[in-house]
Amino acid sequence: MATRTACRVFQRRFASAAAALRPSPAEVRGQRNAVFSREQARQRALYPRVEKIEVTMRGPGLDGTLLIMNRGMSTPLSCARHLTEHHVNNSALAIVDGEAWPLHRPLTHSCTLTLLTFKDSDPTLVNQAYWRSCAALLGQVLETAFKDDYAVELLSTPEVPVTSGAFCCDVVLDPQLDSWTPSEESLRSLSRGAQQLIHQNLAWEPLEVTPSVALEVFSHSRCKQEEVEQKASHSPKGTVMLYRCGEHVLLSGGPLVARTGLCSQYEVTALHSLGQGPWGHHRRAQGLSLPLQLQAHHTIWRKLRQRAEKPVDVAEPEKVTPSSPPDPAQPPTNQ
Repeated sequence: MATRTACRVFQRRFASAAAALRPSPAEVRGQRNAVFSREQARQRALYPRVEKIEVTMRGPGLDGTLLIMNRGMSTPLSCARHLTEHHVNNSALAIVDGEAWPLHRPLTHSCTLTLLTFKDSDPTLVNQAYWRSCAALLGQVLETAFKDDYAVELLSTPEVPVTSGAFCCDVVLDPQLDSWTPSEESLRSLSRGAQQLIHQNLAWEPLEVTPSVALEVFSHSRCKQEEVEQKASHSPKGTVMLYRCGEHVLLSGGPLVARTGLCSQYEVTALHSLGQGPWGHHRRAQGLSLPLQLQAHHTIWRKLRQRAEKPVDVAEPEKVTPSSPPDPAQPPTNQ
């Protein structure tokens, strides 16, 4: 009995020491931002001289329009600013030489460019990017939604179609919260957090990086490091795409829309338990949103919301087993 008690005391002291050594969420965000900014500056320095490129516009009323832009500096959004206010406010994504291209990503060669909106005849690509962006926003909210006494680890974001009825973000909360079940007020609090970010109209800044840079960005998250290695191994160029929104740096499996302000109606609808996983107690946060250009009557929205509360089934990704218990990088904010 005495031995068992001594073990418990030792475990508590060890856990307290580990928590004291773990950097605070603000320190982790600061470190990730610093590495992101450093790499962004390095890539911009690759174009010390102003070199001109030709951008041929495609799309309704734009076919044949030729813009002379700056290589490595100008972005699709820069091109939109040479057109009309409508193109600036409504463009969500671009197609560059047939490839989906974030609006804030610099153009590095002469190309053809199509600006995409939510009201295009075929909005498939924009809708996919929007759903992915809403999930990224949900992850950003979760990462700062609890007190600093708790840790939050964002897992790989499931790629789900818009037809699934809800976007998803998988997460592991601090073990102290394993028995916690969110109330309706908790979900509303998360929704308010998302609305604050939407109101700030923050840009999703893209940055394509080598795995070594991404591993440094996520040096405090073994889970994210595993995800970096997995995504890099499936990338034709061996690179991964990072995004920054405010102070939040994330890893994405596809393009995001230009800014948070493109979101309008937005609600966090559920936080379902997925049971024990390799990183702890896995949960799936779900939400529902419509973009600024598309609005739904409150009766329609209520039906969509009811559907978005139901658990979304996702094909299981390739599992990775951590070599040792995870050291959660982020703690939850005040509920």
